[in-house]
This record gives sequence, structure tokens and C-alpha cells, in this order.
Amino acid sequence: MESVQATPTRPADYALISGAYATALTAVAWSTRARAERLDVVDVTYIGLATFTFTRVLTEQKVETWLRRPFVVEPADGPSRPRGRGMRYAIGELLSCTRCTGSWVGLGLVGLQLRNPRLGRLVAAVGTVGAVNDTALAAFAWLTGRANAIDGRVRS
Repeated sequence: MESVQATPTRPADYALISGAYATALTAVAWSTRARAERLDVVDVTYIGLATFTFTRVLTEQKVETWLRRPFVVEPADGPSRPRGRGMRYAIGELLSCTRCTGSWVGLGLVGLQLRNPRLGRLVAAVGTVGAVNDTALAAFAWLTGRANAIDGRVRS
């Protein structure tokens, strides 16, 4: 990650993003303070897996290019990079960083779960199914690659 001095931004751009996140976190905490609903280990696991899925969709998948395009340059032959200057660039950094975007997605999912548990569980379940699917596809690709490599050595 580049230092603030090496980017076309000002510290105030990042302060605004941090302030927005702090405001959202405060809103979630405040709006759910009187509720008896709590997150248990199972809820946190589902939310964590759903955060993985939805973060990848937002930061990497073609279907969300429309959202990233104003802020991120996505060349066909290289990694994504932020576009523009100032706040536009800072948002581009956020949308091209899975860890950064994941913090926002996780906050949204936790807030949804605490505010409307039935809907939160539904959304988390959908995201969790996506994470399980991604994992199964990666495992299948790895296993078939290994099998093909072994088969190639046996035939040689």
C-alpha cells in the first residue's frame, strides 16, 4: 500500500471515509442497543463467509464493474488501480481492496442481522452458499489439476 504522500489524495479524503465508517458503526450500535438479539458463533461464521462472498462480488466480479468503473481502472492485462484524484482515488482504493471493502460489507451484514434477524440470516445464508460454492470449485480445480499431473507422469 502506498503512503498518502505517494497518492493523489489528501489525509482529509481518508478522514472522510473513516468518519463515514465510524458514523455507520455508531448508527448500527445505537439502533440495536435496546434489542435483545445477540450474535452467536454460528451467526458470526455465516456473516464472515457471506462477507467473503459479497466482498469478492463488489471488488472483483464483472457484474459490479458498473459500480467500480467511476473509481477504478481495470486493465485486461494487469491489476486494478484507483482512478482520478482526491476522494475519487480514495474510493477507488477502497473498491479495489478486498480487506477494506470487507470491513464495510461486514458492518452492513452485522447491522442487518441485528436490526432484522430473519432478513439478516437469509442474506447471510445466500452469501455463505456462495462461499461454500467458491471453496468447492477451487477444491475441484485443485484436485483435477493434481489428477491430471499424476496422470501425465504415469503416461510418460
